[in-house]
Amino acid sequence: MPASPLPAAPNTGAGHIAYNLAGISVIVLMMAVGLAYVVDMAGRSGADAEDDGASAITQTIGGRDLTIPENWFRYGEQMRPGFVTQIDLDVAVTLHGFDLPVPVNVTILPRSRARASSVLLDAVYLHQFDDGMVSGVPGLVGKPLKHGAGYVGETVWYDALSPNPFVAKCAAPIESGKPERCLRTVQLSSGLAAIYGFDAGALAGWRDFDAAMALRLETIGAL
Repeated sequence: MPASPLPAAPNTGAGHIAYNLAGISVIVLMMAVGLAYVVDMAGRSGADAEDDGASAITQTIGGRDLTIPENWFRYGEQMRPGFVTQIDLDVAVTLHGFDLPVPVNVTILPRSRARASSVLLDAVYLHQFDDGMVSGVPGLVGKPLKHGAGYVGETVWYDALSPNPFVAKCAAPIESGKPERCLRTVQLSSGLAAIYGFDAGALAGWRDFDAAMALRLETIGAL
């Protein structure tokens, strides 16, 4: 009988090394993808939790159809499909440096019904600035408004270095112990306008604020 063939000797040459390196590369790539997914989900978890399992309602405003999760609506009576003139929402956004998502009230209107805060800075606020400055928000200038002009305890915060500045007007709370509340109005590329209401503490994330809000508005078709 012919002798049984001997088992092949292990391949310890360049081909075997290349095979091992390829396997290691695949494992490293999978770990990197997995890590990126975890980081992305961690950043989105707070802001997107409000959307999970929510039914959506389609509303038309300013000639544009918006599809909005039911649990975004601030008022139950607004939860109806069809044509509307104003939409009031409550959302949350993730800002750099904040451990938790920041809650924001959003009012969506046709553009003709709201002037951007950046326009109001030159047209209105600049002429009503009181003496002195307010500090506390890195990168923003804080100017109090004159009481005699009808503004009581209000401060305008703005980026003095930008041609299209971030501007927000903040008012002292009516109730003791409550935070200051701020308003910022922006004109959207869709032909709509959005008025944002938020606690003054969120001003620390002003550099990320508009981009974070744009992501939320884009999901419902407002951009």
